[in-house]
Parts: sequence; C-alpha cells; structure tokens
Amino acid sequence: MKISSSALLLSVALLLSACSGFFPGSYRIDIPQGNLVTEEKVNEVTTGMNRRQVQRILGSPLLVDTFNQNRWDYFYSVDTKKGTNIEYHITIVFKDEVVKEIIKNDD
Repeated sequence: MKISSSALLLSVALLLSACSGFFPGSYRIDIPQGNLVTEEKVNEVTTGMNRRQVQRILGSPLLVDTFNQNRWDYFYSVDTKKGTNIEYHITIVFKDEVVKEIIKNDD
C-alpha cells in the first residue's frame, strides 16, 4: 500500500509541475490583445474622415467615453530597433460625425 501511495504522490507532483511556467527556457507565446494599431495606421487618419472610415483603419476604439460619444481613445505601441517598447495614446475627437481633432500623447 505504501508503494502505491508513493507512486500516486509522485504522479500528482509530476502532473502539477507540468502546469507550471517557471521552468527556465520554457517557451511562452505572446498573445496580442485588442486591435493592432501601428504608427502607419494612425498617420492614415486625418481630420474630416467619418467614424466608419476611422473604424475601418484603426478598428473599434479601445475606450469610448460613456459621457462623450464623440471621443474615441486608442493605445498602441512601437517596437524600436533597440528592443524597447514605446507606448502611445491617441484620442480622436468627432464633431458632426467627422474627425475634428487628433490628439497624440506620449505616455
């Protein structure tokens, strides 16, 4: 009986350790979340575009202000050649259903 208990305990320990991601050199895939917004896509958006045109270029906004439906917020990042990641925030303000202002903020 002692051998089967030890075998069971060893099996459970091995199975649970397989679920761990703490092993050095273990591969983890990057999973992008949300829309892929690039600097090139942001530069395509100009004043005078309607909501549908902006949404076609940038996708659905990450944040839509509940109290101000005329403001769309997007966050995007740029990978530099040095391996650093720079994050940006862009706000698009609409007036009369067209882009009135594009605000780019460096975070």
